[in-house]
Amino acid sequence: MRRTPFSALRTIPLILFAGFLALPVLAVLASWLPVGQGDAQAGAILREMAATVLPGYVWTTLWLSVLVALGAAIVGTGTAAAVTLFDFPGRRTFEWLLLLPLAMPAYVTAYAYTDFLQFSGPLQVGLRNTFGLEGRLLPEVRSLGGAVWVFIFSLYPYVYLLARTALGERAAHLMEAARLLGAPLSRRIRAVALPLARPAVAAGVALVLMETLADFGVASYFGIQTFTTGIYKAWLSMDNRLAAAQLATMLLVVVMALLHLEHRAQKRMRFATGGGRAGSAEAQPLALRGARRWAAWVVCAVPVVMGFVAPVLFMLRPLAADWSVLPWERFMEWAWHSVRLGCITAALAVMIALALAFAVRRQPDAITRGVVQLASVGYAVPGAVIVVGLLLPVGWLQAAMPQWGVGALVTATALGIVWAYLVRFCAVALQSIQSGYARIPPSLDDSARMLGMGSVGLMARVHGPLLKRSTAAAALLVFVDVMKELPATMVLRPFNSDTLAVVAYQLARDERLGEAALPSLALVAVGLVPVILLSRTLRSRG
Repeated sequence: MRRTPFSALRTIPLILFAGFLALPVLAVLASWLPVGQGDAQAGAILREMAATVLPGYVWTTLWLSVLVALGAAIVGTGTAAAVTLFDFPGRRTFEWLLLLPLAMPAYVTAYAYTDFLQFSGPLQVGLRNTFGLEGRLLPEVRSLGGAVWVFIFSLYPYVYLLARTALGERAAHLMEAARLLGAPLSRRIRAVALPLARPAVAAGVALVLMETLADFGVASYFGIQTFTTGIYKAWLSMDNRLAAAQLATMLLVVVMALLHLEHRAQKRMRFATGGGRAGSAEAQPLALRGARRWAAWVVCAVPVVMGFVAPVLFMLRPLAADWSVLPWERFMEWAWHSVRLGCITAALAVMIALALAFAVRRQPDAITRGVVQLASVGYAVPGAVIVVGLLLPVGWLQAAMPQWGVGALVTATALGIVWAYLVRFCAVALQSIQSGYARIPPSLDDSARMLGMGSVGLMARVHGPLLKRSTAAAALLVFVDVMKELPATMVLRPFNSDTLAVVAYQLARDERLGEAALPSLALVAVGLVPVILLSRTLRSRG
């Protein structure tokens, strides 16, 4: 479609939206530009860190990523294969139970395991009292191994969901064909199912690694020196935002590489799973009996217990033991702050996403698509990077024009934290609304134009009613993500505006794990809502 001067003018608001959302990322990239004295100080700090602690950050992050990727791939692929390729009692129940760890923020899982398994926890105390033992009886929870355990059983559903979709499309049908050709079960899994699932597993592992690299709560609470904690130390301990931004750029490059890998794997997955349906009568899942049935139960039950059931029970224990120690009087205040920020961000994110998606719908040229992609880049960026990138331009502007009071406006009000939320989660709303637009035939737009309807009328009277479910889903997903977000909230929240996520982290850091159970369980309850909706959607498609 040929662009007119008027249509070019309509792109200006989109560019402003995209610039607003991409500014923190662009500011982080701009930290490598020469800026005089500050650049020299940042260079000195980076050289000092490179000679002392930076290699440790890199190796710890590398080992953490490798072990979590391997574990999540094994658990996610194994559970997806169990519920897709085989039939056993309880299979339909496990299909949605395996999604429950998505409702548990990783840092909440870390608090729960630490409270129960640490030296002074009820398990080790009970074992010492029962058997007359002394000293530490279990490995230290707050370690690299403990973090790997937490991340694997918190994040494996990313791999499970994508692998289950890939296997459910054609694997059962092709495995049935291989069985008729005489291939044994082990060969059918090795030569048919696993190659079909490989692109989906790669995409899921890329998502798991992005979440692992973006984490701050687990690494900080366990005392693990990862790249993310190094960014905060360069910024808060060494008081140099420029050095922190340059470190953040290195992390950003890795995250972008993972995002590219995820996109490539998604394209291969769509190609590999196109066509066919596993639900035909000749391609039913293989019924298991005897020891194989017990093995399937173990494969499916262990991740659910470790990733959801056990942490919830560990957090319910202090609630059942003594309700008087719980901060009930402050709980409603923390919940109100979380809900308020979630509602504001969800409403703004949906409005921006509707404007961007409508622009692509009306003018799907390269410029508009590029602007929308630029606005979506923040979702792949860790919260620590966004915080640094947000405060850098604010600091520059405050230094240049102190009379404007920009620094106080961003850091002492809700403006800064909502801005960071929009950068991080606007892409979530955009993806949901674009999926809704994909189900609206273009012929409806043509008919509305022939009847003389303008853009406002088309959006309000045609697209709006058809996008109700997608808009509601977008708002819900953004709301839940905001409720669980920790690193940006912890730094940018206004004074006396603690949220449930921040309070749970602070109470756990102060070893008040029993009191941290209440806000942690509230976050889990909120996270269950989209998980339940997702499980219902998957069942309706099955």
